[in-house]
Amino acid sequence: MKHFHSYEGESMNRSEGDITGFLMEVCVDSVESAVNAEIGGAGRLELCSSLLEGGLTPSLGLLQVVKQYVKIPVYVMIRPRGGDFLYSDQEAEVMQKDIELMKSYGADGLVFGALTKDGQVDADLCMELLAASRPLPVTFHRAFDMIHEPVVALETVISLGFHRLLTSGCDSSALEGLPLIKRLIDQAKGRITIMPGGGITQRNLQRILEGSGALEFHCSARSSRDSAMKFRNTCVTMGASFSAPEYGLKVADVSKVRTLNDIAKNTL
Repeated sequence: MKHFHSYEGESMNRSEGDITGFLMEVCVDSVESAVNAEIGGAGRLELCSSLLEGGLTPSLGLLQVVKQYVKIPVYVMIRPRGGDFLYSDQEAEVMQKDIELMKSYGADGLVFGALTKDGQVDADLCMELLAASRPLPVTFHRAFDMIHEPVVALETVISLGFHRLLTSGCDSSALEGLPLIKRLIDQAKGRITIMPGGGITQRNLQRILEGSGALEFHCSARSSRDSAMKFRNTCVTMGASFSAPEYGLKVADVSKVRTLNDIAKNTL
């Protein structure tokens, strides 16, 4: 079965015309999800912990084991906590250290973003983190969707040297943000890869790809699964009230990944 994967570092936008096919990036927070995503036809993984919080920095152990099980590129999330993207000096130190460690343990790329309190790209911090990341390619993540002026911010992200931008078009999902995603791709003119992500499913993927002109897309393609635990203490939860069910797991679903990949292949 042939999958349409681009070579890393290629600029992926419709305007270039000579590149065919789509690349699917799947965000995963377990080895099982990573393996399932590759089987289903993903071209790249975004490796995180805690997808419930939108994805945080994964452990080194998770990176090492995932790299043993998959061959496709693994981009590692660098996000020290949930919540906003305004980072203290200490948090910036943690991000620097995590970048160094993830590079030394085989990360193929990195994913991060940082904002100022006024909702602009924190160019100073991003410059430091990009310097620490070299020579790996870096994606600016959905911190972009919390930005004050996306058209201005895109120029900043490009000039800083990010290879890729993940965005829902500053809306609740990539489908809702489709007009802005298309505008950003037109504005970028191939200088950076714009990758739609956020609420992408088999019901809306074709509309998003055709309506935006994007050649890469980002999804989780997960299904819920019941825990294998037989004994259950229903009086106790390990997280806050918004946390995932204690005895439920969410895992990337091979058939969902495969379906999304097939839709992308059949999109003109």
